[in-house]
Amino acid sequence: MTALPAPGDRAPGFELPNQHGEPVSMDSLQGSAVVLVFYPFAFSRVCTSELDEIHRNLGEFQARGVRVLAVSVDHKYALRTYAEEHGYSFDLLADFWPHGAVAEKYGALDRTDGYARRVTFFIDAAGFIRARIESPLGQPRPFEDYRAALVQLCEPTVPASQ
Repeated sequence: MTALPAPGDRAPGFELPNQHGEPVSMDSLQGSAVVLVFYPFAFSRVCTSELDEIHRNLGEFQARGVRVLAVSVDHKYALRTYAEEHGYSFDLLADFWPHGAVAEKYGALDRTDGYARRVTFFIDAAGFIRARIESPLGQPRPFEDYRAALVQLCEPTVPASQ
């Protein structure tokens, strides 16, 4: 398994289709802070509870100019139905084929069972990871951890020479 990128690392590049088939890439996101949420599967209980909470609190991300992207190994057509059913207004990215390739780049792919593990990366506008939160299968990431990482993401960086 690829190691999880750590705070301070450059976020790996990627391009994936969203639930509408539109390409979303790290290159196109330069200049914007991003929260990249890997989750196992659409329509599952814990994943849905997590994404519902993000959706309910989307204003907290938007107020800070942070874009939310949720990534699973599901097909874009399944993700479109899932987003419509739950009213999600953020992008759901399909890491369907090659299966889990982006999750693998981020160290989030469970190769044995073929799903993305619960890992969230907070990526600044320059493309560097500022924070990471994770939880085991079946256990949601606490939203308070998102709030704390959002503060960290949006704090100005201080040059190392100071």
